Amino acid sequence: MAKKEKVVYKEKVNWKKEAALLPGYLIVLIWIAFTAIFLIWILAASLSTTREIMSGSVFKFESGVHWENYINAWTASNVSVFFMNSLMYAIISCTVVILIAAPAAYALSRYTFLGNKPIKTSLILAMSIPEVMIIMPIYALTAELGIKGRILLILLYIFIRVPFTTTYLLNFFASLSRSYEEAAAIDGCTPGKTFWKIMLPLVQPALVTVTIFNFLSVWNEFFMALIFASSADMTPVGVGLLQIVNGMKYTGNYGGLFAAVVIVFLPTFLLYIFLSEKIIAGVTGGGVKG
Repeated sequence: MAKKEKVVYKEKVNWKKEAALLPGYLIVLIWIAFTAIFLIWILAASLSTTREIMSGSVFKFESGVHWENYINAWTASNVSVFFMNSLMYAIISCTVVILIAAPAAYALSRYTFLGNKPIKTSLILAMSIPEVMIIMPIYALTAELGIKGRILLILLYIFIRVPFTTTYLLNFFASLSRSYEEAAAIDGCTPGKTFWKIMLPLVQPALVTVTIFNFLSVWNEFFMALIFASSADMTPVGVGLLQIVNGMKYTGNYGGLFAAVVIVFLPTFLLYIFLSEKIIAGVTGGGVKG
């Protein structure tokens, strides 16, 4: 028997609709072009000398390509220390935040109990309070309790990100069909096992997306680290770059500065490149509707 060929019908282009969207397309293209030029200039500057940067000839590479800028930034400028500190802070805090926020969001969205609404309201209020308003009470409390060092920064990052993460996951868990829990109960699964084995994997896109947001927030965090990073060996990349910029007054190594910027920017850039589809799925989609 001859196989039936599939007929593919192409949707006609609505030129009137596309023409109406043309100004938006132009704005997006201009923004993309500006961002691309800006990033390419920074990359070129990171491979140039200070004289070439100051003279505006970073794309000529008159003295060659200076890969040693990255080596000097990584070693002499302590970027390796800043990088590893931020990586440790981000990985630990993001993991603990998910372990706290995911069960909390599941319980708040699937069960009705006394205090459910006040807890949700408290989470929203916690998100609305600026960090600058709570920095002095936190500083006084941690000084009284004797909490300091890396553990203090990790705890602060966890506490700050839990309200946002819990609120973000609420709608995703609420949109899951209750038939999953009913089927699991029939099979003898406990509520805890149902959550970890069945419900949590169903919101994987949301988990990936909110973890990326948390990672970027911790990676780029500056204010808390500036206050509580009391020594150079616990400084993250944000405060570390500030120290490098201040050091330019004495060294004048602007090629090393831009190399450090590229190194610090690289993890966030790679996250967006390789996980962009999951980010979009986590932002635009929910769970399986019931």
